[in-house]
Amino acid sequence: MSKQLVLMDHDGGVDDYLATMLLLTMEHIELLGVIVTPADCYIQPAVSATRKIIDLMGFSHIPVAESTVRGINPFPRMYRRDSLIVDHLPILNQRDIISTFLVAEPGQDFMIRVLRQAPEPVTLMVTGPLTTVAVALDKAPDIAAKIAKIVWMGGALNVGGNVEKSLEAGQDGSAEWNVYWDAVSAARVWQTQIEIIMCPLDLTNNVPVTSDIVCQIAKQRHYPISDLAGQCYALVIPQDYYFWDVLATAYLGHPEFYQLREWETEIITTGQSQGRTKVVSGGRKIYAMDQVDQEAFYNYILQQWAR
Repeated sequence: MSKQLVLMDHDGGVDDYLATMLLLTMEHIELLGVIVTPADCYIQPAVSATRKIIDLMGFSHIPVAESTVRGINPFPRMYRRDSLIVDHLPILNQRDIISTFLVAEPGQDFMIRVLRQAPEPVTLMVTGPLTTVAVALDKAPDIAAKIAKIVWMGGALNVGGNVEKSLEAGQDGSAEWNVYWDAVSAARVWQTQIEIIMCPLDLTNNVPVTSDIVCQIAKQRHYPISDLAGQCYALVIPQDYYFWDVLATAYLGHPEFYQLREWETEIITTGQSQGRTKVVSGGRKIYAMDQVDQEAFYNYILQQWAR
């Protein structure tokens, strides 16, 4: 049976690296490349860490590309500095040379090329803002026909957002960060006919990173991938942290763990609700991950990282 073609676009947060690791364990997936969007990270260490992770997992033939897009509302520095920490983890720095290929062209151009050259439509796995996708679509509208669907971690439909009012003056607390970084680009993608399956905060809020699950990962640390996952989660355990990107990515491995629900929505691009994904009658139809078998999900990631 032919493998599912996937192109990943992440933005360098701790859970983005973990989502990349999970995707690389899926034997039914052919990963065509990884694009790093400069949002929840400092881009150079984020690209470096991504390449080192791919090396560690033995997939150095998979190319990495650095997107050069820019957002509207920067992620907080405290979030972005995690890319520096991950890039310096000992397990990722045992070799002097990074083998995974870094393409010369910008990530948005790499996306266009990969989609045009693919023999069949490709699933975009996006765990950061939609800006790179939007820019690629503006430059090459024909690629829309080569996108099978977009699986995206982003948005908050019927719960509050995670853009804190105390940190972002003038905001009402309804926005989710991957939308808020560049709501205009999210709205651009909403204008297409591409199928969108989103993993919103409505679901991720129910799947926290707990001390128990981190300790279970630690018991597998004789496996290099579990060791790396445990080190990454140890960085964020003092925070309220959830399986945002990993939960979204696991959908590609076991969609039967999830229940989807259709919503009519719009992206708010201005004002106090900038970055909100609003449920509105007659809006753009999307599918949202509505429920997940939490136990099956936890067991799955433990199993996949035991290598």
